[in-house]
Amino acid sequence: MKKYLQLTLLAFIAGIAGAYVFVVFLNPQSVQDMNSEYMYPSASYKVNYATENLERRDVNTPVSFVEASEASTPSVVFIKNFSGSDYRRYSIFDYFFGNGPSQRVSTGSGVILSKDGYIITNNHVIDRAETIEVVHQKRTYKAELVGTDKNTDIAVLKIEAANLPAIRQGSSRTLRIGEWVIAVGNPFNLTSTVTAGIVSAKERQINILGGDFPLESFIQTDAPINPGNSGGALVNTKGELVGINTAILSRTGSYTGYGFAVPVDIAVKVANDLIKYGEVQKALPGLDVVEITPELAEEMNLKTLDGVIVTNVLRGSGAEKAGIQKNDVIIQIEGYPVAGKGSFEEVLSYYYPGDELNMVYLRKSNRNSAKLILQNLDGGTGVLKREYYTSNLLGARLEAINAIERDRLGIDYGVKISAISRGYLRELGLNSGFVLTQINGEPARNPEKVGKFLEDFSGRLRLEGVSPNGQPFMQSYSVR
Repeated sequence: MKKYLQLTLLAFIAGIAGAYVFVVFLNPQSVQDMNSEYMYPSASYKVNYATENLERRDVNTPVSFVEASEASTPSVVFIKNFSGSDYRRYSIFDYFFGNGPSQRVSTGSGVILSKDGYIITNNHVIDRAETIEVVHQKRTYKAELVGTDKNTDIAVLKIEAANLPAIRQGSSRTLRIGEWVIAVGNPFNLTSTVTAGIVSAKERQINILGGDFPLESFIQTDAPINPGNSGGALVNTKGELVGINTAILSRTGSYTGYGFAVPVDIAVKVANDLIKYGEVQKALPGLDVVEITPELAEEMNLKTLDGVIVTNVLRGSGAEKAGIQKNDVIIQIEGYPVAGKGSFEEVLSYYYPGDELNMVYLRKSNRNSAKLILQNLDGGTGVLKREYYTSNLLGARLEAINAIERDRLGIDYGVKISAISRGYLRELGLNSGFVLTQINGEPARNPEKVGKFLEDFSGRLRLEGVSPNGQPFMQSYSVR
């Protein structure tokens, strides 16, 4: 038995020695593979270290993001949105048994636009806010809501401060796919967080925005964007603002690879309109368009998928006066190529009612041009200043509806509830988007008159109007 064990041990040692000789002398590459964490391909690849390639890499790839971070982070703020989470009436028993009214706090980011305290953020960051606070460099300011735009998910706040570090503005029009960008914000309530990535696409439409004229032409980036980054800055390697971080594509609520930002050229134009006029000066061409799909291109015998197809021309619009017709294919506006619906809407967003644009379009494969005058929401060419009335008692903001809304709802006039929080109108069961047309049989035309009447009225109240989905509504109340 002892001899048998000795022979077995000797054979085992001989086997190990043989394997070692094979590894070291016959297949040395295997030593590297076995000592590595991952197995590398056995094929060899040639790398070109030419000077030209090295120089191109040095130009396009930043050594670090220190300069951009230092330039942009002081201009990004932390925003707190305080709102009520429950709007029903409470009794004294609710307080004793823990069911009293509670306050919901949501957070986001914002970007300082001017030294005197104007801040741009997302509309959804401050949605339904009763109180808004801005935290900047450990100081907390109470913020005033200047204006909102659901069509672009942009909002503007104002704080009372001076000599704030306003961010430098870049250009989203010149931003290129593959360019490095940095997302600056407050994800998960962590202030001044910086992440980096590249621009992976432009003019993206992901169908997330509300409003009557949603404008989606997002910058897509792989810079990690998480909850709390909304309203923060997307900057280039110079620290210049190129977009406002808005959304992520995720099933979990956290970043999974795709983030989207409103291009700065759109966002700042919207912000300037809200500051100067109180509302966005929407410029309408008076036509509807769709993307060109391979099926439509084949059906219409088109040789390209670039451009947009006109599906409808509104009567009396600038498009009709310019001679644009259904099935025309718009391929260029003011020298800007139109790749699809995103770029079409983005280019239009740069202009104002009354501006005259040169359009190039195809009609039955023939190239044509036209001069089109843009119109405002009421069909004119001047600046619109919408009538607003805000009431704390009513818990709502009221505004007169425009011509487009009147036409869509089939009514001649009306006052819309454009924002609502805790208050009288919510207790009556009304919601944002509801349009009042008659109050006790009298036409509802002027927001201020309607608001003051409702604030002071007591007795039997009858409201008529149209719900947000277009259904007629009539309800009576007993008001004390």
